[in-house]
Amino acid sequence: MRAIQITEFGGPEVLRLVDLPDPQPHDGLALVTVDSAGVNYADTHQTEDSYLARQTLPMVPGAEVVGRTEDGRRVLAVPATGGYAERTLAHPGSTFDLPDDVDDAAALAMLVQGATAWHLLRTCAHLQPGESVVVHAGAGGVGTLAVQLARLWGAGRVIATASTPEKQALARELGADEAVSPEPDGLRARLRAANGGRPVDVVLEMTGGPVFDESLRCLAPFGRLVTFGMASRLAPEPVPAGQLMARSQAVIGFWLAHCFTRPAMMRSALDDLFGLLREGRLRTVVGGHYPLDQARRAHEDLRSRRTVGKLVLDVRGGAA
Repeated sequence: MRAIQITEFGGPEVLRLVDLPDPQPHDGLALVTVDSAGVNYADTHQTEDSYLARQTLPMVPGAEVVGRTEDGRRVLAVPATGGYAERTLAHPGSTFDLPDDVDDAAALAMLVQGATAWHLLRTCAHLQPGESVVVHAGAGGVGTLAVQLARLWGAGRVIATASTPEKQALARELGADEAVSPEPDGLRARLRAANGGRPVDVVLEMTGGPVFDESLRCLAPFGRLVTFGMASRLAPEPVPAGQLMARSQAVIGFWLAHCFTRPAMMRSALDDLFGLLREGRLRTVVGGHYPLDQARRAHEDLRSRRTVGKLVLDVRGGAA
């Protein structure tokens, strides 16, 4: 089978198309013939071994696929052996039947990025009607969905950050009241100005470094900052417990991997998200389709901020 494999850690240049033996089902894992694979920002951390879980080489990246099981079921799955491949293995607990009326890209947008946005707002931030919400990277895969969910669930004001006027316009189109530059210099002032001069209630933060620091400083009393990424590859300043107590604030970490160990958490999120899709109340933004042999270009585009929404590898389509 064709697959993208890495044999050394690094940037997009380590992603190489190779021929590998088909994976063999074992220990309850099911074989999935892959039609499409999702590309997530976490994949770029995985290839350089800078993510939360340590990686081992050689490795096939990729955390989500749409495909068919050996008995013909169309499924959305978290692969056990890597998703950037024509075939993979998946555990039944992380495999979800997929109706034919949901296309591959929309389904892939729901699994990692959609479920992340859902749990950020529901499980972690406990968003309440009328509260203000900041969504960093509001034109990205998680951000485009989080902006819409915050609006659907009654946020009083939704503020997005985005790096270009075009991305800011997209965030507003999806439901953001304001969209501002994500640059750290002056970020706190811009966020407060976008909220009518007031501190904000909830921040969804995935950049790290000074963006995290500035976001925390603009929180209101009882505000919650949910951190779910470190795209800048920079660590934020340490947060003293006394500072949180003095301001009645919370910093909450979130990693979707923990939800995969609790299938009910994934099922509740996906059921809700697919229901919203069918009702036309939630829109997926697809930022690009790439053939499997162009996985490197997909990572390059993602890391350089040239993309919006969901990126998809068209595995079944063959080479470019």
